[in-house]
Amino acid sequence: MQTSFRDLDGIIERGRLTAVTDLNSTSYFLYRGTPMGFNYELLGKFARHLGVDLEIISENDREKAIRMLNSGDADIVAIGFPVTAGYMSRLRLTENIHETREVLVQRKPAKWRTMTADRVNSLVLSSHLDLAGKVIYVPRGSHYVERISMLQREIADTIYSVELPYDSEELVSLVAKGEIDYTICDENFAIVARTFYADIDISMPVSFTQKRSWAIRREGSEVLAAEFDNWFTGYRKTAEYAVLYSNYFRNPRSERIYTSLYYSNSTGRISPWDELIQQYSDSISWDWRLLAALIYQESRFKPDVTSRAGAYGLMQVMPSTGKHFGIDVTTSPENNIRAGVMYISWLERMFRNRIPDDDERLRFILASYNAGPGHVLDAMRLADSEGSDSSTWHGVVESYILKKSQPDYYNHPEVQHGYFRGRETVAFVTQIMDRYDHYRNIIK
Repeated sequence: MQTSFRDLDGIIERGRLTAVTDLNSTSYFLYRGTPMGFNYELLGKFARHLGVDLEIISENDREKAIRMLNSGDADIVAIGFPVTAGYMSRLRLTENIHETREVLVQRKPAKWRTMTADRVNSLVLSSHLDLAGKVIYVPRGSHYVERISMLQREIADTIYSVELPYDSEELVSLVAKGEIDYTICDENFAIVARTFYADIDISMPVSFTQKRSWAIRREGSEVLAAEFDNWFTGYRKTAEYAVLYSNYFRNPRSERIYTSLYYSNSTGRISPWDELIQQYSDSISWDWRLLAALIYQESRFKPDVTSRAGAYGLMQVMPSTGKHFGIDVTTSPENNIRAGVMYISWLERMFRNRIPDDDERLRFILASYNAGPGHVLDAMRLADSEGSDSSTWHGVVESYILKKSQPDYYNHPEVQHGYFRGRETVAFVTQIMDRYDHYRNIIK
């Protein structure tokens, strides 16, 4: 069956832009529970320009990303493709996102801090001719293999390339640790990596300055490509873009982020409470990353936050709710989480027979955690009264939650809990599910 590709009108009709990007300390990463990254933020700004939601798929293998694009599973690939004839024959490349060179990453000599700069420079490879007979490790399927082949022809000697199933970030780390001697990566990333790996040398370029672009399908996405290029050409000239670029490529905080225990790309940790979250999520058969997303939304992982209404702690549990379950929620983070998951379990039992689909029921539980089940049940009864499917959250019950701020609805005979302003609850559910998607992208 022929795949039907979505051009811009299809993306807007669906309400979602699906993008593939790579995981690393500049493109897309998780720090203290918050998704960040240059590609991630730039994609978000383009999606807002289109007036649609953004779905991110993480993939560091660019050939897999290309297959997702050409199969119609993605609309755009936000990975830096060099603007070469090979890629241009396969993909529609966007306006160049940035320009960079490729550089050799090697270790500085031992005790380099005691040496003069000239002495250090004399002990590292500095000429392409020095690469003869050397082994350079590169990401599998990367364009750096082609670069090494070109260097071999230029110096008329052998340079060995070894492809590994690692990305550039991991390979630079291996160079810094002394586990491999050489890799190649883009200079803009190497400059960032040097802020947290002081022992690496990136002084030798192995290419001229090249354009790096994102990719859109060659066929069936012409309007999307034109819209992105037109938008980005203007956005690139703004002060906002200059700040965005500096935040990720010229930021002295990069070392603090990358070396943090909560730089999730390398540590797999989200918060100081991960072990407790994992323990208690098992008791309700939840993915621990989902419970972490809920806790982030409630408290930003701060254990002693008190809301204006009196909700307390990591899971913002009302002391009266904790007392109902025989727990003082103020005594410890563990007790706070324990009370929170007991409340979730209670909500699960309430909705189990009402909402048969597990994924749908999850959204009703989250909405009830925020609003209380009474308002959610009111919205379900309103949906039933108008012939809508009261077991579907998106576009149905969520719309009736919003309508409970209107007199015709909060005075309706089916409504038992009166007026309610539901925007916060709808946003609460959406934001938790979005954050959960990010956590699943990054924490495997």
